[in-house]
Amino acid sequence: MRVGSFVLAARFPGQGDGEALHRAVRSAEVAEEAGLDTVWLAEHHFVPYGTCPSAITLAALLLGRTRRLRVGTAVTVLPTAHPVAVGEQAALLHVASGGRFSLGVGRGGPWVDLEVFGSGLQAYEEGFPESLDLLVRWLREPAVAAAGERFSFREVPVVPRPSECLSEVEGPEVVVACTSPASVRLAAERGLPMLLGMHVGDEEKAEMVALWREHARACGRPAEEVLGAAHVSAGVCQIADRRTDAVEALTKAMPGWLRQGLEAHVTVDGRRRAMRDPLAYTELLCGLHPVGTPRLCADRLAATSERTGISRFALLVEGTGDLAATEENVRRLGAEVLPQLDR
Repeated sequence: MRVGSFVLAARFPGQGDGEALHRAVRSAEVAEEAGLDTVWLAEHHFVPYGTCPSAITLAALLLGRTRRLRVGTAVTVLPTAHPVAVGEQAALLHVASGGRFSLGVGRGGPWVDLEVFGSGLQAYEEGFPESLDLLVRWLREPAVAAAGERFSFREVPVVPRPSECLSEVEGPEVVVACTSPASVRLAAERGLPMLLGMHVGDEEKAEMVALWREHARACGRPAEEVLGAAHVSAGVCQIADRRTDAVEALTKAMPGWLRQGLEAHVTVDGRRRAMRDPLAYTELLCGLHPVGTPRLCADRLAATSERTGISRFALLVEGTGDLAATEENVRRLGAEVLPQLDR
């Protein structure tokens, strides 16, 4: 089992962007010290829900600050970026870090980002498969040309080539954020592992893994690829000596962050978006994920892995919004939970 943290650089009420980003960087540095496997970095624009606008840029900083830790994006939003630019940056980080970079990508939402970056609503609604295929080709082939609806250009060489990494890993893995059967099938057709969100529980995640495997087999993906796909489960983790204390810490802090963060999202076309009740959502997350004593957290992770077949986790550890509490949470995850998972 490979356990990592999920870092949003969330700006809680009363905080500034610098405080949120400092906590994000420190939590990643502590994650390496604590023995976690990976730090997954979120990307958001124009909202306090997350103050990191470029997960790849922050990943570059953290790869330079660490020596063992794998660093991944969760996710780089493809509709607002050129897939070749993303591919070049991913290849650069892969080669320069000795193969420690993972590229998570997703479709994002129908936000005003699409207007600001000039990609338009169509890039979100219809263009994700084309962007994903071009990106994967860039990371796998020595030269690439394009003749699609959105991207069209003559053949150019791939520089740097991911395969030139001085390690046994030929290229950065690509993980796809999946929230619907359509996105699950999209990932399965290409043999790409999924990142499954923290808003869904074990039963739904198990169904998505089963659908992925079924569709991957139907598309003729190799059996070893189907069985060995390293999907990632996102969740929340808060450790305390008593479960009630862990739940209280989150229910005091997370609803304020969720309320201001989710309310700040603006759709590009004025469509109405129903917002979850922040307190009810926090309570839901506390029920779904490892929130409680170290023993409870270890049992919760083991149960999720057994029920879903997923062995990689990206756990939100900054749910209190406090730097010292976040650092302690990460250290306890490494010292008191991970050893129980190795038994």
